[in-house]
Amino acid sequence: MDSPEQAPQSSDAAAEEELPPYRIEKARSSRSRCRTCRRKIDKDKLRLGVLLEGPYGTGYLWHHLTCAAKRRADDVEAAYAQHCFEDELELPPIEELRALREKAEEAKKNRKQAPWVERAPTGRAKCKHCGEPMAKGSFRVALLREVQFGQQIRSAPINVHPGCVAAELLAEDCATEAEGFAEQVRANSRDLEPAEIEAALAEIGEVG
Repeated sequence: MDSPEQAPQSSDAAAEEELPPYRIEKARSSRSRCRTCRRKIDKDKLRLGVLLEGPYGTGYLWHHLTCAAKRRADDVEAAYAQHCFEDELELPPIEELRALREKAEEAKKNRKQAPWVERAPTGRAKCKHCGEPMAKGSFRVALLREVQFGQQIRSAPINVHPGCVAAELLAEDCATEAEGFAEQVRANSRDLEPAEIEAALAEIGEVG
């Protein structure tokens, strides 16, 4: 875990305690990383700092201002309300940042949830279970598989043949449950007609 960027030192300990809980500024260098997207914050890009007091001192954890608007809207609102920035700093209107949050929430709401069934758009992709190609226009089933990112384990969607679903659900790294599988597929397969979903479930067969 990256250490927070230390706040400027002061000879007066009381002054350090009075650091604002937030700070919006232009990045002074390109060394810090956004704690939301994990990418580098380029020099002069607007960033939001959230004050952290820890065993190694007091400092700010930085986020791109636009990333914070999408994921930490309450912090952005508080930083604007408390005027945690220099007067001469040019900032986007808070309404613009609120619009970013609304757009992000809408995208999250519309994001597909595994498991679901869809038609393969091309014939180039291969089944993540058996390794064989999935024919264009054929059914493919999205399941979740545990994937390690650094020291974290996350669930990422994979596509498999309907006939490979039962075996994949038994895999140790499969993060999709067999219980209630058909009901979840019916609820999540928004791009198919009900008759197509039932046809796909027939190809999948019994699971669990």
